[in-house]
Amino acid sequence: MKRHSSFHKEKPILIKGIHAIEEAIGSGKSLEKIFIQKGDRNEKISSLIKTANQNEIPLQYVPVEKLNKLGAAHQGVAAVVSPVSFFKTEDIIAQAYERGEDPLLIICDGITDVRNFGAIARTAYAAAAHALIIPQTETASINSEAVKASAGALMNIPVCREKNLNLTVKNLRLNGIQILAAMASGSKFIFDCDLKIPIAIILGSEGKGISNELLKHADEIVKLPMANAFNSYNVSVAAGMILYEVMKQRM
Repeated sequence: MKRHSSFHKEKPILIKGIHAIEEAIGSGKSLEKIFIQKGDRNEKISSLIKTANQNEIPLQYVPVEKLNKLGAAHQGVAAVVSPVSFFKTEDIIAQAYERGEDPLLIICDGITDVRNFGAIARTAYAAAAHALIIPQTETASINSEAVKASAGALMNIPVCREKNLNLTVKNLRLNGIQILAAMASGSKFIFDCDLKIPIAIILGSEGKGISNELLKHADEIVKLPMANAFNSYNVSVAAGMILYEVMKQRM
């Protein structure tokens, strides 16, 4: 499941035109998102939208001016190729259990800063997390900047992109995985939790934190100790501290 760890800072690879994007999807190429021209659309574009939704590829509706800047012959659509492949959460869980391992998953809820996301990926890979789980929207772009911030870890740790995080969390619980939500207002310190069991840790954005819907599904809302009164740790720093505690208990 490991990917080649080399990477380069480069412009995103674009695919333009309806047929070219359909072929890319059909061949299994991972797409970060598809730009769709706003306004009226023909039958072929409507069919592409349906295919994209079936394959859980994020769509972004944009004015024609944006597509024109990407180049000619776009036919009202353009796709950004992802530098990483996306995995299914259920496959990651099954493989972990088959190897006799307790799943360790990181759920990134609304983390849009690519540097934070990259840093989380770097620590998660170093701590032997089985995967990062991200939503389709309101998430950091997995581009060359994110890969660079992760020191290449994003090329090695599986990333699962899910349309509905609430449903994903429900399914995780059905698979025997305990859900821990990390918040400064938590009622229990992370080191007071048993982290040797199958767990998924939810990390929220710097601004909004974890969504209320996801919090409802958490088995525990956990926190990190702070010597001075302050609002919270940076999310990537918090991820490192939490994952260190996981490693300490599991090793």
